[in-house]
Amino acid sequence: MSRTVVDAADLERRVKDMYTQVALEPQARYHFEMGREMASRLGYTKEELDAAPAASIESFAGVGYYFGLANLRAGEHVVDLGSGSGMDSFIAAHKVGVNGQVTGIDMTDAQLAKADRLGKEHAFRSVQFRRAFIDATGLSDRCCDVVISNGVINLSPDKDAVFREAARLLRPGGRLA
Repeated sequence: MSRTVVDAADLERRVKDMYTQVALEPQARYHFEMGREMASRLGYTKEELDAAPAASIESFAGVGYYFGLANLRAGEHVVDLGSGSGMDSFIAAHKVGVNGQVTGIDMTDAQLAKADRLGKEHAFRSVQFRRAFIDATGLSDRCCDVVISNGVINLSPDKDAVFREAARLLRPGGRLA
């Protein structure tokens, strides 16, 4: 059986380059769909999308809708692995309310800058974004109730490490969606 070896450094560079462009030029043509229309087709409601800054939605490149599975509740702490420009983080913030907290994790400087700017412009006080890798967030053990991730695990060369990190972050009874 043949096994493909992934050059992790090359993959990281390519992903960063691609998603830098997605943050800076969301109207450009890509080999994947993006934006509000696609998010609606995935299952996001009008109310959820209206609650997020439009500029975060235009750079949304997720692959599914998981908020029904995540079942976020008021006051919970959520970690969003691969938060990009923040659409899912902002939606999660509305669901967990003012007593909840959302931490977005991304490795792409342009995505983080956009998400951070949008969070400040739209007064999302319970959302923070930090530069880190999804398999090494730097967050404390058992720091959250829910880990969410929308497709970025597919881009990781070490998926087992990502799932170990998610398990480490979750409090007993926590959920991964």
